[in-house]
Amino acid sequence: MNKFIALFLFASLFLASCSSTRPSGKTEAEVLYKEAKMLVDDGRYLMATEKLNSLRSQFPYSYFATHAELLQADILFDQENFVEAAAAYILFKDFHPRHKKISYVVWRIAEAFNNQRPASYDRDLSPLYEAIKYYDELLRVFPNSEFSKGGREKIDECRLLLQKKEQYIADFYFKTDVFQAARHRYLDILKNFTDRELRNHSIYRVLRSSLELKEPEACKKHYKKYSNEITGSLKKKLSTVFKNCTRS
Repeated sequence: MNKFIALFLFASLFLASCSSTRPSGKTEAEVLYKEAKMLVDDGRYLMATEKLNSLRSQFPYSYFATHAELLQADILFDQENFVEAAAAYILFKDFHPRHKKISYVVWRIAEAFNNQRPASYDRDLSPLYEAIKYYDELLRVFPNSEFSKGGREKIDECRLLLQKKEQYIADFYFKTDVFQAARHRYLDILKNFTDRELRNHSIYRVLRSSLELKEPEACKKHYKKYSNEITGSLKKKLSTVFKNCTRS
């Protein structure tokens, strides 16, 4: 009998200690939010998510419900679920465009897309276009934000990978004699990228592709548009390709 009494007292003390460790708050919503924050700090993301779900379902119009949405997005980001995190931050941005932490949210969206980059540039790089878009928004709309620092460098990094990918595809088509597709890709590069070496390479191969396709009118058009960009030894090579193309 004494064992049962002892167990009962232990259980009572345990429950009392648990209840006493709950953070203080003016409302239950605030308490739930603070509990979730404490759990996140301890890396206990599943339990934190449960607290946030309870808060949002029981108190959907609470001041802390908005905080819960942002904290849930942060949890997804910290767990490296970057696709879901980007979606959660975008949803938050759409519903709370004037929130005081909106510059942070835009930065996190950009980072979430940037962190989706594959290990090699010959894979799908489409998330980087979104990363550039949100880094650019961050720099334009919040130029003085602490989160804008390094934004330009991140854009440059993304662009470098994208231009390597575009050159990789264009060069593949050219080397496999698919000149129509190659020329289309090189022209896209000329529309979207400013790197001098890449542009020289693309201009030359646009004319070479036109030569292989036996399209002198296209050769004349592209030579007229881009030849002034070319200088040095490449100028002579380009002129030779142009002459051969117009004779074909």
